Amino acid sequence: MTMTFINLAVRDLTTAADFYRAIGFTSDQAGPEGDSMMLTISDTTRLMLHIRSAFEAYTGVAATDTATSREVIVGLSAQSREQVDELVDRAAVAGGEALGPGIANGPMYMRGFRDLDGHQWSFLHLAG
Repeated sequence: MTMTFINLAVRDLTTAADFYRAIGFTSDQAGPEGDSMMLTISDTTRLMLHIRSAFEAYTGVAATDTATSREVIVGLSAQSREQVDELVDRAAVAGGEALGPGIANGPMYMRGFRDLDGHQWSFLHLAG
């Protein structure tokens, strides 16, 4: 089984982790230096949050300025259209930015949001 680890730079580790817990991710553990945290999204997917300086030390380059650019859009599946809307609404209540209404394209329904640090996410449901 392949595991996926999504690594993101954040301004405040505690605030970011609280945001993702509000969406439904679960907290696993803090890094040994206190500058990172791993949260569980699913059995095979983990979210690694790093304070900006730790992320930059790890990558060897500056983190993307999410106010002016996007490095990636993280897309996660949902069980239904209703769950897509519920998850994005939970992100908005937790302080994220919902990116408009859902978009239906054939069997796919998708809706996006930006987290507290400006990283762009989408939840999508594929019918069929």
